[in-house]
Amino acid sequence: MNLIWKLLRQHISIAQFAGFFFANLFGMFIVLLGVQFYRDVLPVFTAEDSFMKADYLVVSKQIGTAGTLSGRSSAFTQLELSDITSQPFIRKAGTFMGNEFRVTAQMGVSGTNILHSEIFMQSIPDEFIDAPKADWQYREGSIEVPVILPRTYINMYNFGLAQSRSLPKISDGLVGMIDLALSIRGVGGETASDNYQGRVIGFSNRMNEILVPASFMKWANAKYAPSTTPEVTRLIVEVDNPASETITRYLDSHGYELDKDQLNVEKTTYFLRLVVTIVMVVGLIISLLSFYILMLSVYLLVQKNSSKLESLLLIGYSPRRVALPYQLLTLGLNAVVLVIAIVALWLVRDYYMDIIFALFPQIEEGTMLPALCVGGILFALVTVVNYIAIQRKISGIYFRK
Repeated sequence: MNLIWKLLRQHISIAQFAGFFFANLFGMFIVLLGVQFYRDVLPVFTAEDSFMKADYLVVSKQIGTAGTLSGRSSAFTQLELSDITSQPFIRKAGTFMGNEFRVTAQMGVSGTNILHSEIFMQSIPDEFIDAPKADWQYREGSIEVPVILPRTYINMYNFGLAQSRSLPKISDGLVGMIDLALSIRGVGGETASDNYQGRVIGFSNRMNEILVPASFMKWANAKYAPSTTPEVTRLIVEVDNPASETITRYLDSHGYELDKDQLNVEKTTYFLRLVVTIVMVVGLIISLLSFYILMLSVYLLVQKNSSKLESLLLIGYSPRRVALPYQLLTLGLNAVVLVIAIVALWLVRDYYMDIIFALFPQIEEGTMLPALCVGGILFALVTVVNYIAIQRKISGIYFRK
């Protein structure tokens, strides 16, 4: 073995092996980063809402195209509601109910005021809210009101105020830190004014409004705005298949539309997959080129030492024993590349995950197992191919003699 190593060292080209090492490292890192980044970011776009199922759609009327005015009312008539609920792809439907009175909210976290503004609240039937009945229940006359906040509210706090003022970030498990005071005033001839305490039970990805129980909204509208009649401008429906073309054709033909966020999520997820696929293909191409450089370097080594290797084979060394140092060399290089690529990935992932957690604290931290599995597969594949190629090259010298 020592004799073979001495022969091997005589003709090693540092430049060739350095070229392989860095090219393979770069290609391996790109592939692993693409896999890991995709798995880490995908839940941001595809995570299901904690309180609403994925097959719930929010439907409203199209008012007009950009730059145009329309005299069409945004409210649904009773006939339109009946037509929608009678469609075969609709399992159930419910209406949004908004506050007809004025509401001012003051929100704070750990004693720091983060919001003081007039707000708009809405409610949907309780059957569309996936929350424990004990948490999503309002008793008439109580000053405590269960509330579900839009996820965008808490994202703006976490990424803006909390980060700039070193305040604690809020996640789903820390909703109790939020202090929400609601001040309600009557409209028109009603002069009633009362204060309530909002009890935040969680956040919603699907809604951009503050949600309260339907029982509270009905009771509060009757008390603070009894002379007004709420209009139905938005519907929430449960469908068999949200991606069905039948639903799309029906909505288009009747001038209805879905919340844009629901369509944007699908588009964003598609482009995310496309970009990651392109990046991974580039990484694989670089890895293949580096593999070619390695095999070329090994073949040149074998060719330069062919006469000496042939002598070793003639005096009794087996092809397997002669090929072993070359195989160990490639194995060591591939192993070092894999380890360095994983360390570099860990450092980069630690950086971008801090940003993701700041924007979306509800996202659970995944593992690096997907990238490790891909790296292990690539390492095993390249090592096996190298092993076979070197063995065949040495065997060719053996049988040639």
